[in-house]
Amino acid sequence: MKLHGSHFLLRQLRPSDRDELAVLADNRTIWRNLRDIFPHPYSIEDADFYISLILQEETQYSFAIEVNGRFAGMIGLVPLTDVYRGTADIGYWLGEPYWGQGIMTEAVSLVTRYAFEVLDFKRLHAGIFDYNKGSMRVLSKCGFQKECICKDAITKDGQLWDEHRYALTQKEYGLIINH
Repeated sequence: MKLHGSHFLLRQLRPSDRDELAVLADNRTIWRNLRDIFPHPYSIEDADFYISLILQEETQYSFAIEVNGRFAGMIGLVPLTDVYRGTADIGYWLGEPYWGQGIMTEAVSLVTRYAFEVLDFKRLHAGIFDYNKGSMRVLSKCGFQKECICKDAITKDGQLWDEHRYALTQKEYGLIINH
């Protein structure tokens, strides 16, 4: 599955992305905005492991972001289970050379549409670290609304932070695109 942006492509991650993935992901600023499962420093071995994991997806939940033929970052969905079935976390990161070009806002919009219209999720949400104002703006521009602030919910880099929870439901999305 490929999703086309105005000046980028969302596509399947490839083994040939490994070198660029390792270089772009080995960035402390990116790591500070992601869960601890994302390693730092980020090595070629980490890239190989991640690519092999993503290539096992039966349903495509993860997309490489390609700009001008080059790997630039990742965006994806993590389906939840049990009483949260029908809900997915949305997560993303973009290599620093690509910041400030509107790529992530458009990528989140494309993956949101895919999640609701193709995969039939009922709700998407994201937990944003208190200091990640850029990600909060991206989600707001895409129609996500801040539902709450969870006080002292995140421990990152040895400090305690608030989590800002953003969400969008399939019903709300339908109202946005039909308005």
